[in-house]
Amino acid sequence: MARMTGSWLSGPNSALPEDGTEQNYPGERLGLPSNGPGALSGLGRRTGALVADWLMSMGISALIVNVTGIQQSMSTITLLVWFVLGVGTVTVFSFTPGQLIAGIQVARVDAQARVGFVRALVRTFFLLFVVPAVISDQDGRGMHDRATGTAMVRGR
Repeated sequence: MARMTGSWLSGPNSALPEDGTEQNYPGERLGLPSNGPGALSGLGRRTGALVADWLMSMGISALIVNVTGIQQSMSTITLLVWFVLGVGTVTVFSFTPGQLIAGIQVARVDAQARVGFVRALVRTFFLLFVVPAVISDQDGRGMHDRATGTAMVRGR
């Protein structure tokens, strides 16, 4: 039984490479620079971007409730607005409004291409559950980014 559960109960060390080599900075194995544009963004910028996006979504949902008179919980509408905003803007621009304010963006780590609709949809869907974003690897990428082959990088 220990062998079966060891792969996911071993903690963050289970994500280390098999050869035991250490990287000098987060994102080195991904081919990202150590600092400046294109480097992995820190937790502070990512959290600030999420808070800004959530506040914008709350404002939009309050406007929707007041204008249309929908008898729905504002928290449900806020979540739907946040989801649509996240999928739409990451698909088109590679960043949400909050990420733009924080100076970060979503980038693919496997190619020099836009994130695309499917990756943005799956990534945002995983974010709904919060836990995948909280569990991170040695680079600081959440499980939602690892699953979709993306990373939050500095845009400026």
